[in-house]
Amino acid sequence: MKYLATFYTHFDATKYHKYIRKKGAMASLKPVPRKLSSSCGSCVVFTMAGELPLEELLTAADVERLYQVDGNDYLLLGENE
Repeated sequence: MKYLATFYTHFDATKYHKYIRKKGAMASLKPVPRKLSSSCGSCVVFTMAGELPLEELLTAADVERLYQVDGNDYLLLGENE
């Protein structure tokens, strides 16, 4: 599965990128797609094998929103307010 996380700051995005890679995910920092809004212009796109521990991935850093990527569509899985 492919996922995308948006953040409030670029620092949070880089911190999450390190975190998710330590969890064994293939991850990269990218600009936020135009379809999605974000407080900063950076997002982390990652793939993970197996089940996604949603609660842990949402609270690991200051994640704004977490999406599942399906082609050109984004399914909102969770958000922090």
